[in-house]
Amino acid sequence: MILAFLETLKWGIDPVIFELGPLAPRWYGLLFAGAFVSGYMFGVRMWKDSGRKVEEMESVLTWILVATVIGARLGHVIFYDPSYYLRNLGEVLAIWKGGLASHGAAIGIIIAMYYLAKKHANMSFWWLADRVVIPTAVGGAFIRTGNFFNSEIYGHETDSVFGVIFTNLPGPMGMVPRHPTMLYEAVLCIAVFAVLWFIYKKYKAHPPEGSLFGTFLILLFTGRFFLEYTKIPQANFASDWMFNMGQLLSIPMVLIGIYIVVKMVDWRKPGPDASI
Repeated sequence: MILAFLETLKWGIDPVIFELGPLAPRWYGLLFAGAFVSGYMFGVRMWKDSGRKVEEMESVLTWILVATVIGARLGHVIFYDPSYYLRNLGEVLAIWKGGLASHGAAIGIIIAMYYLAKKHANMSFWWLADRVVIPTAVGGAFIRTGNFFNSEIYGHETDSVFGVIFTNLPGPMGMVPRHPTMLYEAVLCIAVFAVLWFIYKKYKAHPPEGSLFGTFLILLFTGRFFLEYTKIPQANFASDWMFNMGQLLSIPMVLIGIYIVVKMVDWRKPGPDASI
């Protein structure tokens, strides 16, 4: 019965939305853009809540966008397939061929936030980090949905009711139901956003500094660690390790998050810019 039900869950949509001469927009690109549109909307809301200028937020968002793309690409190159790119240095910049790593994006964003906090007056790293992770969580849901449209970052074979047959995959791979891991991660991002937004509203838009950032690291990367068990390994050289590359990169993120929320955050009072 379950297998008969799974036969109806087939996914093989064309990643290209339409073609008009040289113009061929893709679903992934549309959803990637949606991630930053949503980020802009939440950014405007949070900057206004803190009495800061929206123009400042727009500058911050631009830096975060650049850091996300560069960090995600270098993360893929360094963490997941370094030997290939050492042999093909010209491919490092070929983002249109795929290959973006969320852990690399996280590192890139953290570096950008450190720079931005130094650049802007009366802006601490922790204040900025708390306001970046909310749109980041929402954006992650958009991007992972884009991966679903591309039939990439899929999981192992499964006979569960959640299995999806990705008909775009080559040969026998596209004939069996697999975990739609990218959708699991999209749901995880939405859940993380819900928790962060609850904390943000609980403290009336002035959460204790570091609280959202630390909570984000714990929730997102703990979820990522366990979801990696459903995913096809992305780094071939780590296929026989106890933990795959995604899990190894998640562990330090979780530990940093725990340190922040336990040792650094004073949960008894709102952030220093609060007026309550």
